[in-house]
Amino acid sequence: MQELIPTLAIWVLPVLLAITLHEAAHGYVARHFGDNTAYLAGRISLNPLRHVDPVGTVLVPLGIYLLSSAGGMPLLFGWAKPVPVEFARLSRPKQDMLWVAAAGPGANLVMALAWAIAFKLAWTLPQFAYTVPVSEMARAGVQINLVLMVLNLLPIPPLDGGRIALSLLPHRLAWQFARLERFGFTILLVLLFTGVLGMLLEPVMDTVKSLLEFAVQIHIPYPSI
Repeated sequence: MQELIPTLAIWVLPVLLAITLHEAAHGYVARHFGDNTAYLAGRISLNPLRHVDPVGTVLVPLGIYLLSSAGGMPLLFGWAKPVPVEFARLSRPKQDMLWVAAAGPGANLVMALAWAIAFKLAWTLPQFAYTVPVSEMARAGVQINLVLMVLNLLPIPPLDGGRIALSLLPHRLAWQFARLERFGFTILLVLLFTGVLGMLLEPVMDTVKSLLEFAVQIHIPYPSI
């Protein structure tokens, strides 16, 4: 428990920003393509309280972290309140669904780049009292945004990757594929606790991180959760 407090201090801001901007991006792009549902619900907002799900964003991640840490292999998993999108209100529902879905992972990629730049600045500018905490927070920011980006791009409804797949598939196949949505959460939990999810995510995350490191010209080690 003593280790939990400094861990939370490093991770809370990156996690809240990653979730908040991911969800707000969905609403913003949906509004751009003609659906004001998220805007009218107040979900195009930088206020994290509008996006936090008490169970999925707080209780489940904390419980999984504590249980997995006791077993010697810390894990984090959770979700935010989904942004309401009425796809039928989009200008071209099937085509525009792709851009609405891709907006969240796209926001995470931009944030991962921003945190990578922050990490470089923390070690290249004259050092100050908070150099180490800022660099640790930046490392956490890179990791959580890469996790959210790659995880959400998995082609499993209702993840963003599932929505993108629905947009690209022919209508008949898209309708059949959409029926998987009710099993999506169960599939994710099975993948998580069997270790398959990590095997799927890590190679893609490592590749994207390598590209970020090349862009900012510095090596960014993943933090130990």
